[in-house]
Amino acid sequence: MSRNMYLVFFLVFIISPLFAQRNVKPDDATAAFLKKFRNDFVKSMTEGKPDIIHGYYGADIRLMTETQKTMIGQSNALLYLKAFHQRFIVTLYTREELEILDLGGRIVESGLFTEKLKIKSSAREVEIHGKYVNIWERTSEGKLHLITEAWNYNHRVDIIDQLLFPEVPTVNVAMQQHVPVKDNISFELAALNHFQEMVITAHDAKLWSQFYADDYILFRIGNPLYRGRKEIDGWLEIHVKELPVFEKLDIRNDRIDNLGEYVIEYASHIAIVRNGDWSGVSTGKDIRIWRREKDGALKIIRGIGMYD
Repeated sequence: MSRNMYLVFFLVFIISPLFAQRNVKPDDATAAFLKKFRNDFVKSMTEGKPDIIHGYYGADIRLMTETQKTMIGQSNALLYLKAFHQRFIVTLYTREELEILDLGGRIVESGLFTEKLKIKSSAREVEIHGKYVNIWERTSEGKLHLITEAWNYNHRVDIIDQLLFPEVPTVNVAMQQHVPVKDNISFELAALNHFQEMVITAHDAKLWSQFYADDYILFRIGNPLYRGRKEIDGWLEIHVKELPVFEKLDIRNDRIDNLGEYVIEYASHIAIVRNGDWSGVSTGKDIRIWRREKDGALKIIRGIGMYD
């Protein structure tokens, strides 16, 4: 057995006390607030008025989507929204909430969206279906600020280049400093991520599956929603056969929100890959929500990822 396997098993023993899982259903006031935001978001999209939602944003909000590197801060978020509406007319936008998780200091809402876009320069129209995960911070006064908006698409988007806005400042988080390993949770996640690198590189679907809780929901890029053990295992069996050869895979994180029973990890990866005569380097970003299970194990319950 490798040293890395011993490290992961050791972690299980040092966190072995039983944990009682908390109720994560939001109260009525929180649910009503998020419903108002959804309505305002739809209005801002269809009317082309980003100022309608700008006031909801936290100072250091992250926008995370496909092809565009991470946008950080209120001003950059507003630049992105303005650039989007300068290029497109939104003829239809709908948003369907799937769930809201009240994790204490963070509220996580996930759902589905449909948008119909008309490119102003060509009058071409496209319809896009996707998934979103929003993370809200609850202040000590009980106020909610949106600190993360992440979304990807369920299918290949023909106009994906039109959804890239190079004039908006971005950060490639995969190339930034990762969280120092200085406490129990950063140590535990560093070990799990290192083991995950080995599992993915080996294309091992069975071991990969063990990172996920039985009620895991995956918001996978270019795919529909996957829910629960059966769907996740079925997807993994197919997915590992599609993967290239990994010459190097580095999974890291630049932020960890430790909420006790739940942990929100802002992760990224650098992959050096080859497939036949082709080779390349790619980066991507992820949000993973981990939950401490009753036996002390840390399992991923929700995940969304976007390639840069």
